[in-house]
Amino acid sequence: MTNAHDKLIGPAPSRIVDAARLLVTPYEGRVAEYNVATWLQLPGLANLPVSLLVSYRDGDRRREVSVDHGNVSSNNKILLSGVARLPVKHKIEDMQIRLRSAVPAATLVVEELFIQAVEAARQDSRQASA
Repeated sequence: MTNAHDKLIGPAPSRIVDAARLLVTPYEGRVAEYNVATWLQLPGLANLPVSLLVSYRDGDRRREVSVDHGNVSSNNKILLSGVARLPVKHKIEDMQIRLRSAVPAATLVVEELFIQAVEAARQDSRQASA
């Protein structure tokens, strides 16, 4: 979208960000995956396209990953969801869920926001026994 407008839906709590297991892929290197879903009310954006993004800081670099796209319904509501695959070289910090639209959203009502690590990092608390 040219001349896109971003609006913060919400930050991801660091305990959720840190809970993801890092996967190693042949093309992307290390990747953390998160399920992300949000119900939004966007008065004034009926029938217009919007995108759900995850932005984050990886070391000193700011990154952004697209999660879902859709058109706002005629009653100004939309559900956007998907798996955010975040390539990471250092550490994911300051993760934010954002909405991008071609027209600025005067009002954004977040009915629900869900963020969860697809696969939790192993915290092996078992002790060896003889």
